[in-house]
Amino acid sequence: MAKLVYPQRTVFVQLFEWKWTDIAVECEQWLGPHGFAAVQISPPQEHAEIDSGGNVFPWWERYQAVSYKLDSRSGTRAEFAAMVQRCRAAGVDIYADVLLNDMAAGSGTGSAGTVYTKYSYPGLYGPADFHANPNPNYPGILCDHSINDFNDPTEVRTCELDGLADLRTEEPFVQDQLASYMADLYGLGVRGYRIDAAKHIDQAQLGQILDLLRARIPAGATFFVDQEVTDFGGDAVPKTFYYPTGSVDDFVYAAQIAAAFTHTDETLSTLENLASAPYIAPSDKAVVFTDNHDSQRGHVGSGLILSYKRGPVYALANVFMLAYPLGYPRVMSSFVFTDTEAGPPSDAQGHTNSIYAPGSTTPNCGLAPGQWVCEQRWHAIAGMVGFRDVTTGSPVMTNWWSNPADGNQVAFGRGSSGFVVINRSTTRLSQTLQTGLAPGTYCDVVAGDLAASATSCLGVAVTVAADGTAHFEIGPLAAIAIHIGARLGGN
Repeated sequence: MAKLVYPQRTVFVQLFEWKWTDIAVECEQWLGPHGFAAVQISPPQEHAEIDSGGNVFPWWERYQAVSYKLDSRSGTRAEFAAMVQRCRAAGVDIYADVLLNDMAAGSGTGSAGTVYTKYSYPGLYGPADFHANPNPNYPGILCDHSINDFNDPTEVRTCELDGLADLRTEEPFVQDQLASYMADLYGLGVRGYRIDAAKHIDQAQLGQILDLLRARIPAGATFFVDQEVTDFGGDAVPKTFYYPTGSVDDFVYAAQIAAAFTHTDETLSTLENLASAPYIAPSDKAVVFTDNHDSQRGHVGSGLILSYKRGPVYALANVFMLAYPLGYPRVMSSFVFTDTEAGPPSDAQGHTNSIYAPGSTTPNCGLAPGQWVCEQRWHAIAGMVGFRDVTTGSPVMTNWWSNPADGNQVAFGRGSSGFVVINRSTTRLSQTLQTGLAPGTYCDVVAGDLAASATSCLGVAVTVAADGTAHFEIGPLAAIAIHIGARLGGN
């Protein structure tokens, strides 16, 4: 295929539970060359190791912090540092998933060898640093139980989420520890943070932690902030509270996409005005996604399940997300699972398997048990990352069309930069449409590419006439996307 020039990298990917050494290779071999902006990694700190019989080493043990040592089942501190630098050299930033709200429940030995019990994490925190400790020397709202009422903002911010030890994020000592951890990551080259359970931290306290972080890094340095705020509209702790501190995961967007692509009583035509739908975050504050590690397992929201398991429908949902001009898109990269609690492909001791066999540069991607799904390598998704990057200079939707006889056949453009047609229907689409593009021959980037010579297409070619129209023939559950970076002879 021809090498694209990306005016701006505008999409990031969540490589869920990947090893640091594998992420480095993926940045160099795939993500950099295909225009990805960044990788969201799993929490890099020391975590609990949970061997519970039928639930051996579940994925969520990564979200049970034991210390801020960078030694996890994804690799060592040295491997982490090397991965960050190799990815940045490939043009890909690293965003770390950070746990600022809580520490591990139970007791045991962490992935770096730290022996801990709940409320006691040697060299880091003691009982006085948690809301559940009724110490009169630490005034404030106390809570010694898990959250019972999610409609009570005070309980959401001070009680325990799923039994995890809830940190006193109002305390200067705790804020200092958290900011120091994030500054350590920044010093190793991390340039963004996904803040897990952000809605369980008071927004003012979160702002104070981020200000402390800024004071610990070079003056004027910047970083990206993505906050997990599971607000589906009308929540007791709304995502609007967190706009001053960064972007937010927009679960309303994910729910709208899931409904349009999977519910029989919904159609794609309802997505025309998605950007102005109730409770949708503004584009400059929204991290948009079709699914994440929680939603694809049914652990958040209702009726929100959309994942690789839906095959071509899932691919089409990602085509839409990457074409529609709203937010900062995040692509999900999964591992195959049937048990929603199961951890990544691992050995009997819970050590994550490498995605690459020894001496191989071909990843173990597929849909069989023990494989990594690697959605970022699906052609429909990788091709649309380039589409998003190339059309970034045309930030509005143009030339919307939907078939009045079948609301599941839609098309729209991105000014004079690109055009996409999506057929979620079970019938063939045959239609001449106004694309808004200059006349010429363009290559479909959903299923093919522009050849290296830039004189032919490695797949479907679409001819745009002098009046900007083009004829599209698309089978069921398929799409075509064209843009000025994949035009014969160059743009």
